[in-house]
Amino acid sequence: MKVLLAGCGDLGTETGLRFAAAGHRVLGLRRDPDPLPAQLTGQAVDLTRQRPRIPGDTDVVVIVLTADRRNAAGYRATYVDGTTNVLDAVEAAGTEPRVLFVSSTAVYGDVDGEVDENTPTEPTSETGEVLLEAERRLRERSPGATVLRLAGLYGPGRTALIEQVRDGTARVDAVPRHTNRIHRDDAASAIVHLTSAVPAPAPLYVGVDHEPVDRARLLRFLADELGVPQPPVDGSASGKGPGKWCRGDRLRGTGFRFTYPTYREGYRAVLAGEGSRHP
Repeated sequence: MKVLLAGCGDLGTETGLRFAAAGHRVLGLRRDPDPLPAQLTGQAVDLTRQRPRIPGDTDVVVIVLTADRRNAAGYRATYVDGTTNVLDAVEAAGTEPRVLFVSSTAVYGDVDGEVDENTPTEPTSETGEVLLEAERRLRERSPGATVLRLAGLYGPGRTALIEQVRDGTARVDAVPRHTNRIHRDDAASAIVHLTSAVPAPAPLYVGVDHEPVDRARLLRFLADELGVPQPPVDGSASGKGPGKWCRGDRLRGTGFRFTYPTYREGYRAVLAGEGSRHP
């Protein structure tokens, strides 16, 4: 199988390595392909401005982009313009690959309660609005594509929360507030699984581990694992509810199995230095 990765940052590169380990040929698109591992073939392209060259025998296209600016303009250039350029290239190549687009649970906004694939999207941020716009563009151009909405990624090199607990700057919310997470390695495995092991994937999946958790419990767990004092409680009133509790039943129903089913296994692996970092 020949795989095209439109975007080869941390998650894209890990995904490409897993495709390659399974015996597939992988072409990765990024502005500077030189740092890519030897298992991946690189193509230099700025997807925000350029249409890539897509081989006509491409079987799978994974759009796994990363914005370099966390504002509406940066997101639109990356996710809307970048996706459009990739789909234009697919059309020009005359090929009909399986397409998967990596999105985010941010499109659900700050709803309180359980969230799954049937929950209406109500973005509360400009970046969430742009991601939803990119999803709609994808649906218009590639109706059979699959969207994978990932919860918060953590893993090797994604240790901001750990560092906050370690240096004492983390604060525990006075009221319960859910956090939804997925280890980067499981996110990469889910992408490979949905595009190579599921004969007829659904149009949409939520990518989240088995146990969304109260953020206070997560911070206290990390403090225990690090052997540092428990983070203090932030007594300021946030005015926010408990937040969303994402469910990944549909993904697990495809037979996908998590390496890190909860934050406990995942963060212990990060603290033990397991996994690898990529450019």
